[in-house]
Amino acid sequence: MSDFDWNSLRSFLAVARTGRLTTAARTLGVDHTTLSRRIAGLEEALKVKLFERHPSGYRLTNAGDRLLLSAETMESIALTTQSQIGGEDLAVTGAVRIGAPEGFGSNFLASRIAALCHQHPQLEIQLVAMPRLFSLSKREADIAISLAPPREGRLVARKLTDYRLRLYAAPAYLATLPPIKSIEDLRDCRFIGYIDDLIYSQELDYLGEIASFLSPQLKSANLIAQLNAAITGTGICVLPDFIARGCEGLVPVLPSQVSLMRSFWLVTHADLRGLARIKTVSAFISNEVKTAQALFKPCDD
Repeated sequence: MSDFDWNSLRSFLAVARTGRLTTAARTLGVDHTTLSRRIAGLEEALKVKLFERHPSGYRLTNAGDRLLLSAETMESIALTTQSQIGGEDLAVTGAVRIGAPEGFGSNFLASRIAALCHQHPQLEIQLVAMPRLFSLSKREADIAISLAPPREGRLVARKLTDYRLRLYAAPAYLATLPPIKSIEDLRDCRFIGYIDDLIYSQELDYLGEIASFLSPQLKSANLIAQLNAAITGTGICVLPDFIARGCEGLVPVLPSQVSLMRSFWLVTHADLRGLARIKTVSAFISNEVKTAQALFKPCDD
């Protein structure tokens, strides 16, 4: 073990979490040749093979799986120590990656993040607004906005807000239909929705809550694509009020009969929540949501 370099564990963790040498190298700010040498050196020092090389990427061996547990424990101890020793004295610097659903990330948070950047010029914000779940344990994000609280892992969650969804459509599309006065009248309407096998959270599978016979003709895994399709008159779409109410080209359909409620949760890893930059960004998001409560839960029209 005299040749063992503990710093090599950072390289190991990056490859284990991304599964790709080039991606891990970019994360660490080194070239892939250097990273490959580090992994080879770690395997030589430990006298084990940590990864199986496949065309699709790097996969952990049994020995790699065991090392992953130890490496993540060491990483957690280092982060916790940094938090406990430095505490509030730590400057708000460095990168914070926020993983969020595209509606919340793109339509709400992105337009408000400038204030945070002005307040903390040494803070780098990485906003990943995508229709997917983010693994905080794998460090895919430092802060995640989710549609449900986590059920396992060393994660800490708090509810940001409830929000309402309703049916929306373009007036031009509704003009081509007989008057819609009841849910039964939706049978002959064209709907826009999610691709079934790409629904990443059960909270998004809501058409069945409205009526069992509803089936979208146009499907997309991306909420913004659904929104734009509805604006151009493709059909009726379930959309959050905080997004749709700001679009002049949309009107609610059966607003008194169809109203769904969902929630946004702010999730952080227990090992990171004490870091100054994480606390600062988390507090900013919470305050922005609190200030905009009327947007998320507006009064009925």
